[in-house]
Amino acid sequence: MNDRKKRAGFSVRSVVATGIGAAVFFVLMKFIAIPTGIPNTTVNVAEGWLALIASLFGPVVGLLVGFIGHTLNDAVTYGSPWWSWVIADAIFGLLLGFGKKYLALEYGDLSTKKLIQFNVWQAVSNVIVWLIIAPIGDILIYKEPAQKVFLQGAVTAFVNTLSVAIIGSLLLVAYVKSRPKKSSLRSE
Repeated sequence: MNDRKKRAGFSVRSVVATGIGAAVFFVLMKFIAIPTGIPNTTVNVAEGWLALIASLFGPVVGLLVGFIGHTLNDAVTYGSPWWSWVIADAIFGLLLGFGKKYLALEYGDLSTKKLIQFNVWQAVSNVIVWLIIAPIGDILIYKEPAQKVFLQGAVTAFVNTLSVAIIGSLLLVAYVKSRPKKSSLRSE
């Protein structure tokens, strides 16, 4: 019966993680954004949070947190969402979520090798979403000039990679240190 419920939809844990994750993502994106000097481009600490949530709860929760959090931020800040970047953030959450099984954070073990591989994956994911998906979306949806959007995409890919490498990695390490290692509990 429990297996059928899990397959039929989201678990309560995933729904709660999505809601809390999106709310925190929105607050971080809205209130802790550092301008880069390029219009509409900031150092976004929310991406580090998204890395933790996606790594813990998987691709669907990562996608929803990125989508909902970014949509809320744009709606409140600018009056309407900038869909090409909302979609890019959602895909970024999805891509990071694919690392959930590999990282296996719930077992309280995160080796240096896994952390390095996570950072390589997040850098590749940043390039995919901010140098390809977001600029092409800007051109197709909003008819933005290519030179402008590819510059914004390049800067965003760079600063988000740094943000996730620093903030995301620190959050992953802190989470793992708060968990007992799988082999540390023994029955008597």
